[in-house]
Amino acid sequence: MSRITITGDPTVHEYINRNAETDNMHPAILRSEIEARPLRPRTYVPNSLPLTNTAAPRGYTPSPTQNGEIPHQKFPSSKIDVIKNWSVSTYKCTKQLINEKLGKSSKTVDIELETEIEQLRETQKKYGNILKLAKSMATQFQCFILTQQSLGEAFAELGQKSPELQQEFVQNSETQKCLSKNGESLLNALNFFVSSVNTLCNKTIEDTLITIKQYECARIEYDAYRSDLEMLAQIPRTDSNTVRVGDAQQNYQQHKEEFEKLRSDVIVKLKFLDENRVKVMHKQLLMFHNATLAYFSNNHQALETTLKQFNVKPKSPTAPSVAASWLEK
Repeated sequence: MSRITITGDPTVHEYINRNAETDNMHPAILRSEIEARPLRPRTYVPNSLPLTNTAAPRGYTPSPTQNGEIPHQKFPSSKIDVIKNWSVSTYKCTKQLINEKLGKSSKTVDIELETEIEQLRETQKKYGNILKLAKSMATQFQCFILTQQSLGEAFAELGQKSPELQQEFVQNSETQKCLSKNGESLLNALNFFVSSVNTLCNKTIEDTLITIKQYECARIEYDAYRSDLEMLAQIPRTDSNTVRVGDAQQNYQQHKEEFEKLRSDVIVKLKFLDENRVKVMHKQLLMFHNATLAYFSNNHQALETTLKQFNVKPKSPTAPSVAASWLEK
């Protein structure tokens, strides 16, 4: 019986021949054959390939694997410092807000600026109500114009089929069509008014309110670090406390500069916003008044003049009208 030896990686045929020979071996002989075989050195084959973390922070390079294991990954110290500073700042601001509500901490207040901010929020609320009513009016007026057009077409159709009332039907048809044409011009003025007020209320004023929110957050941070500095100034002076006071003084100065910068930005934006608001609303209210007065006085020429004066582009907001009847031709 031939002896089975393995000199390298066995092929498929070698495995088949080896299995065929070993199946008929006596158990004692098979055991001795197995024990006589030299042990092959085992090589480690990882069950997965090490992947490069494409989402790793910039400047981070993972160390090579050791024995198929990926070492513990660490983020740069800057990331940890950012999270740490954010946590400390959030804690201080939350503590400051609670102490202000409980009356245990003072609050930096600019009475004149706070009054202007409150007036701006009230103005936005009132302008929002005007915008809502103007939109409702434009929607209802558009339905009214469509009804007038349909009524004028109905009068014209009956005028063709009723010779005995043809003159009366034609007169009413022409009247309704004339009113609906003037109504389209007034509706263009209404839509222009709505668009301008919407831009002022939801974009211009909102942009200033975003800066105000940033200013209010900076005020809380400034007061929080100011309170922290005042507390550290009252404790006994030691080497460690001196270092803490120095750090607190530096943080206080940094947040003070940010607070004062945002405060000046808010003052400037409030000034320019008030000037822009007066200018825009003066133009829109004058246009709205002249267009409404010209429409209800049935002065088509004055209505068209008003639209041209305020650069209101004519549009066709209503549905396509029915084909003109033979009377109109």
